[in-house]
Formats: sequence, C-alpha cells, structure tokens
Amino acid sequence: MMPALSVLDLIPLRTDQSSPDTITASRRLAAVADELGYRRYWVAEHHLEPFASTSPALFMGIIAAATTQISVGSGAVLLPNHAPYEVAEQFAMLEAAFPGRVDLGLGRAPGGHPVAIHMLRGGRGDDGAAARFPQDAHTLALMLRPEGVDVQAGEQTITLTATPKPVTSPRMWVLGTSPSSARTAAELGARYVYGHHFFGAGTAEALDIYRSEFRPSEFLDKPEVFLTMNVVVADTDEEAHRLALPSKHTMLSLATGGTLIPQPLVEEAELRPITDDQQPFIDQQFEHWIIGTPDYARAQLEAFAKEHEVDEIMINPGAGTFAGAEPGRSPAREQTLRLLAGK
Repeated sequence: MMPALSVLDLIPLRTDQSSPDTITASRRLAAVADELGYRRYWVAEHHLEPFASTSPALFMGIIAAATTQISVGSGAVLLPNHAPYEVAEQFAMLEAAFPGRVDLGLGRAPGGHPVAIHMLRGGRGDDGAAARFPQDAHTLALMLRPEGVDVQAGEQTITLTATPKPVTSPRMWVLGTSPSSARTAAELGARYVYGHHFFGAGTAEALDIYRSEFRPSEFLDKPEVFLTMNVVVADTDEEAHRLALPSKHTMLSLATGGTLIPQPLVEEAELRPITDDQQPFIDQQFEHWIIGTPDYARAQLEAFAKEHEVDEIMINPGAGTFAGAEPGRSPAREQTLRLLAGK
C-alpha cells in the first residue's frame, strides 16, 4: 500500500526570486499539500545559506495560518543553537494557537556557516551544546507538559512550565542521519525521523537500532518512525530529469566550492553541462532520489516503505523551475505533490 505522505520544505532560494518570493512560494506549496491531504509540512533550519528557513518556529506560524488541517513542524530545530526554554515557549505558543497540529522536530547538527552558528550561540563557540543534546531534549519535552519540570535556579528549585500553557502538547521527534541519533531517540523514548534524503545510506541500520533499543517513556509507549526522501515527479521521465538538474548544480557547488548557491533555473542549469569528471559524484549523490513519472514514483515509494516497514514518508520535492514562472510560486514542486496524490 502507498504510505502516507508528508512534505519537507528546505525553502530554497532560486536565482529569479527575492526572499519574500520564496516565502510566498512555500506558503502556496503548503496550501497545496493541505488541499491534497498530505499529513505534515515541516520546515528546516539553515543559516547564512540560500534558504529562507532560518527560524522554523516563525515559519511554522506562517504555514499554519495559511492551512487548515495539515500538521506543521520543524525539520529540525537545531537545539545546540538555542536555549531549550526558548524553544519550549515558542512551541507552546504554536500549540496554543494551532492545537493538535504542531510537531517539534529536534536535531543536533549546526545547520549553516560556522560564523553564523558562532553568533547564534552568543559568540561563545562550541560550549558543549551538542553533547548535551539528549539531556536538553528531554528537559525541553518535560517543559511542554502541563506539570512542567523542576529546575535548579541558584539555591532555589522551581517548577518550570512553558507558557502560554497549551491544552495539548506538541509531538516531539528526534531527527538524525546516523546510528548515534537513532540510539539517542531510542534512549529518550522519543519519535524518530531518519534523514534518508541526506545520504541514502545507513537507513536499515539506524532503524534496527532505534526499534531494538527503544525504551518506553512518559512520552511514547512504542517506537514511531518515518523516513525522508528526495522526489521529483513529472508527466514524463525526460521532464522529471530536467527538473532535477538545478538540484544537481547546487550540490556540485557545495562539493567543489564549499558553499551553496541560489538554485538556478532549469535553462540556466542546462547551459552548464555536467562534465565526465563530475558525473560519478552526481551519480552517487542522486542514486537514492526518486525521479520519474507518477506511476514510477509511487511504486518506488511503496517498495521503500515496505522494505523499511514504515507507513509514512516525508518527501522533499526537489524539482527546479523553468524560466518565466511566477517568482512567488514553485510550479514543478506543486506538480510533484499533485501527481503523487493522483490529482
């Protein structure tokens, strides 16, 4: 059976867009996902890079206000960049405004340029926040419960609860791309998302660790997991592969220059053919992407879900854009969602 589908939006900036255009395009993409019955819509956190996704909590509010039923979430809030209580208050506010629709996805990667990360952390550099991730994630989750958590403030112990107090609590997920993240999620008794869209490897090992080492907690009785996947769908294979070209060039830019560039239009990407020397890298990076027609893509998603025993896959709609498109829309990304949904 076809798994439930959700959307991961990295909110990429194209060469024909301003940042306001990008935000408008993502808001419209979320409305399409909501209309089609997708389960979740998550936004990422990146800093000093060509993405309009620096603040997941703020962007989630924009998306939730533009939709009616889809769950909105962070993919992910990178917890080492933030104080746990700050994140708890942000998500308590979202849950109070949109009860039952909020997912709190947490990660411990830095998520951007080292200078930007340094400044996010108050110019303190690496203060061990990544190592504290399991403890901070657990404390954050407790703050979001109605009963709160006891914390030590000098010589005083107080019960700290995130405010405003929502009637329900956001669903917390741990995101990762390694056995270490799977083990952390299992030890916390938290929901887990494996970032298959990053590398396309290690998925089976991570899921086995998470499921076999899972400890029931005050948050979750049994393992709950889904996977992410890069997907480009069009009416023909030829069109789908053309639409994947801009993503290939952004990956090449990162690999060769160490920086990401705004996503080129399809026609711009076609003016820069991939060389024979570059092709092996592209083949490796895109080996696990699903690129093709609706029937092909749905069959691949069904097989992938069955192989890993998951009933939900979150897709990153990685299609580029043809020249002449409205800057405030991403037509091919919307097309991917519609064709997968059979609409």
